[in-house]
This record gives sequence, structure tokens and C-alpha cells, in this order.
Amino acid sequence: MTGSPAPADPALAFPFIGGRPCLDFAATLGKRHATPLERLPDTAALARWFTEAELATDAGAVRVTPRDLTDARLLREALYGLVRAAMAGREPDPADMERVNAVAAQPDLAPQLGPVRWTARSPARAALATVARDAVLLVRGPLLERVKECENPDCSLLFLDDSQARRRRWCSMDRCGNLAKIAGYRSRSRAAVTR
Repeated sequence: MTGSPAPADPALAFPFIGGRPCLDFAATLGKRHATPLERLPDTAALARWFTEAELATDAGAVRVTPRDLTDARLLREALYGLVRAAMAGREPDPADMERVNAVAAQPDLAPQLGPVRWTARSPARAALATVARDAVLLVRGPLLERVKECENPDCSLLFLDDSQARRRRWCSMDRCGNLAKIAGYRSRSRAAVTR
């Protein structure tokens, strides 16, 4: 299958605000602390994610099989667990580590000069290997201490805090930061009325 047009439901749009491919990939399952929102419901959605993440091997045509989709979802949950454990200073679940390592050991996308950015024999598997390697590098590198989870209790997105003061609280001001400001304003307004 090739990439599909953007979903009709804006909630299913992919949020590319994590700052790293592995964090953006983890965000394909949203609202983990509430009612989870699956943004990869089918193979076309995964192909679209590869294209939008700029991990497609040509003009956006990535063939994704049902097995690729299953493997992608398993990888997503393993790398989310791996990153969360590393953020908390805990040892990761051995199954998560094994899955991420196995996928990262596969051939990844090879960069190319010219109109084609990447090449690979198995584009979907190579894109997943690229994402898995990014997770390994993030967890084992100095940027891990800058990974945060959005403070909106309904949001579960992880992001790399690249702000100068390292005080970023929201995955995005346009998304959760704005909602927090509105909620704070309403709460202060109600408190003022009841006085």
C-alpha cells in the first residue's frame, strides 16, 4: 500500500513535536493515560507516517504489509517502555530491550544525494530500524535527560525539551499549553465570581 491522504478526524493526525523520530513514533498512540487513541489503525496510516516523517524511500510510496503494521505497533510500545524506564532511571523490561535491539540490528535506511533521500531493500522494515536506532541512541546518549512527558494529564506525548531554560512543560503550546492556559483562566474567573 502507498501513503494515504490525511485523516478526516484531526485527532488522528500525527503530531511531529517530539523532537526525535522515536518520540514522534511513540506518539502514534495518543492519550495513553486516558482512552488510548490509535493513530495507526491500518497499513495505509503507517505508510502515511513514514512519508510524513520523511522516512519514505521515494516520492512517498512505501509498501506496508499487515505484518509490518503489527511489528510497528510492537516496536512502538517497546520503545515507549524503554524510554520511560530510562527517564525514570529504571532498568528497562528485558522484552522491550530485546525487541528494540532486534529491530535496530536490521538494515536501516541508507541516505542518498539527489531527489531520493533514502534507499532500502525493505523500506518499511528499514524505516522501523531507523526509528529503533534513534531510540537506542537517545536512551544511551546525553539528550535523555532532556526528554519529558507533557504535563497535560490527558496527554502522554514525550518530547525533547530544546528550550533554552529547559523549563518546557507542554508537548506544544498550540496543543496542551493553550488548553492549560484556558483552564487556568476559567478556574481563576470562577474563583473571582464566588468571592
